[in-house]
Amino acid sequence: MNTTIKSDFIFEEEIKKSRFICQLKRVYSEAEARDFITSVKKQHHKANHNVSAFTIGDQQEIQRTSDDGEPSGTAGMPMLDILKKREIINVVAVVTRYFGGIKLGAGGLIRAYAGSVNHAIDAVGLVKIVEQTQLRLEMDYSLFDNVSRYLSSEGLTISDSVFTDKVKLTSFCDTDRMPSLVAGLTDQFHGQLTLIKGDKKLVEVDI
Repeated sequence: MNTTIKSDFIFEEEIKKSRFICQLKRVYSEAEARDFITSVKKQHHKANHNVSAFTIGDQQEIQRTSDDGEPSGTAGMPMLDILKKREIINVVAVVTRYFGGIKLGAGGLIRAYAGSVNHAIDAVGLVKIVEQTQLRLEMDYSLFDNVSRYLSSEGLTISDSVFTDKVKLTSFCDTDRMPSLVAGLTDQFHGQLTLIKGDKKLVEVDI
């Protein structure tokens, strides 16, 4: 399942007088991710650290981190681990830290940076990206009500309808469900429907 953040987001919290600001952004290339990291560094050039991590690609093929001056392994990698564990793709996370005078230690830093990303993700919410295929149905008027009810029972909505000598309906179904839907419609209505598969599209569904 391809999962990403619902929208770009900023989350801020204070931990032992240090200010942590997590910015999440959807990106689709390494260049786009690095441009965003650069822009955050300019925005928060007075901060002590601007730590980053990102995953790009349907299988998280591209993974990068930067500790930006924090002790090695205490910042960028814990942030990346959260993105990997939650199977989030096409997202860059930048956590800005303004040091408040109290050292957190290695364990404290790991918890702070990982927690900042985790809390930001929880606050903004996630969506799964699903491929859907258009299904066009043509039928006699006598079948319209029953076909409409059947589609509704399958959790599908009619996106378009045309009434001429026949009734023509359009709906979208998750592509992986399409074979069973077509088989069910064919069986239920004894082959009296004309079924045509159309274009595919990607939709975002709240998790």
